[in-house]
Amino acid sequence: MDTESRRYTLPELMVTAAAREIADGEVIFVGMRLPLLGFLLAKSTHAPNAVGIYELGLVRDTVAPEPILTMGDLPNFYRAQWLSDMADMMGLLQKGEVDVSFIGGAQVDRFGNLNTTWIRSGQARETRMPGSGGACDLAGLAGRHIIIMNHEKRRFVPQVDYITSPGYGDGPGWRRRMGLPRGGPSAVITTLGILRFDPETKEMVLSGIHPGIRVETVLEHTGWPLRVAPDPVVTPEPTETELAMLRRFDPKGFWTGR
Repeated sequence: MDTESRRYTLPELMVTAAAREIADGEVIFVGMRLPLLGFLLAKSTHAPNAVGIYELGLVRDTVAPEPILTMGDLPNFYRAQWLSDMADMMGLLQKGEVDVSFIGGAQVDRFGNLNTTWIRSGQARETRMPGSGGACDLAGLAGRHIIIMNHEKRRFVPQVDYITSPGYGDGPGWRRRMGLPRGGPSAVITTLGILRFDPETKEMVLSGIHPGIRVETVLEHTGWPLRVAPDPVVTPEPTETELAMLRRFDPKGFWTGR
């Protein structure tokens, strides 16, 4: 579909896809940017009983009364279920009480390992990046995590230069050997489609493509011979209800780019 004639932006499509990964009643460790909106959208549509945990020390079981651009905006504090600190939020994560988290990275490989630490440039040079923050904790301790990132060949590499946030390591059994008995990536939502992981090999598989995108385009932008599901589905477009909700939460298109 031509982007000029599309009634939604690509970020709106990605947010909608992220929201649909959340089930009713789940506890979500809510990230910034698109995941922030994804939780609000799910909470306002199909998952009214979902609970949001925010890294700065906030737990909400209701939607903020006014639009927020960051988790630290004042409306997000209004009548929150719990106002605490980061240590308590990470404690909930460590206890196994978080069902889903959202993270991104500069590099991802075929087993869902993420890199936000450094990238090799030639033989000697390195490009230093921000590092982990809480991303390693989210990838290691949540019931599952969902990756959201741009789909580019330089980002989708056969093996990341450094594992900042663990996926499935080198394949089946790696997480348990490393002392991570639960969790792992369940989906990768990109600017081109949606990828999931083979339950046996733990390798990334293209399961869906966005409207107007060809499978060949996804393969061209991936740095290894990506496996493709027998019949990749086309990502359902946002409904009018979903778009109306999204534009209520992001009225000026700050994150969704209108």
